[in-house]
Amino acid sequence: MKEPGQYLAQALRSRRQTKGWSLDQASRHTGVSKAMLGQIERGESSPTVATLWKIATGFGAALSDFLEPPALDDDSAVRQTDELRHRPAVDAMLVASLFPYDAALGFEMFELTLMPGYTRSSEPHAPGVIEHVVLLRGGMELLIDGQWKPLQAGDAIRFAADRPHGYRNPGLEPAVFHNLIHYPPPR
Repeated sequence: MKEPGQYLAQALRSRRQTKGWSLDQASRHTGVSKAMLGQIERGESSPTVATLWKIATGFGAALSDFLEPPALDDDSAVRQTDELRHRPAVDAMLVASLFPYDAALGFEMFELTLMPGYTRSSEPHAPGVIEHVVLLRGGMELLIDGQWKPLQAGDAIRFAADRPHGYRNPGLEPAVFHNLIHYPPPR
């Protein structure tokens, strides 16, 4: 597998070319500056997770589309979380793409690790996107409808992710959770 930054650069360039977009057009659709998009495509810059989400949303794509190549056709292949876990951006968040986006199933699933003190605000995803969070270890808070909701290990929550939301770890230990993101069928 390519290094995450190398794959991101190739995936962004390929998606942009497939759509026939210039860097200016991609910037308008994603809300990410032309300069930053160019730096990412050249492998000169590592974006934040928030920027990765803006890019994915602007392209009408799943986040995992920019993190790793599509899964092989072997549905029964065992995926080792420890081998998948990496830091795809400059943030203090580790990501393991457990199940990359599959259009037939309409979802992608991650293991996410928030380091102590980490906070991330997320802009709304595309209309109809729903997130499912299951906290495995540690404690964290989710920003939903303007309120921070505390979660402890074993808690599970589902929420509409097509509005502003956020994640934070106010504790002293990493918070590890599964995040299943469901996308509505294309119209």
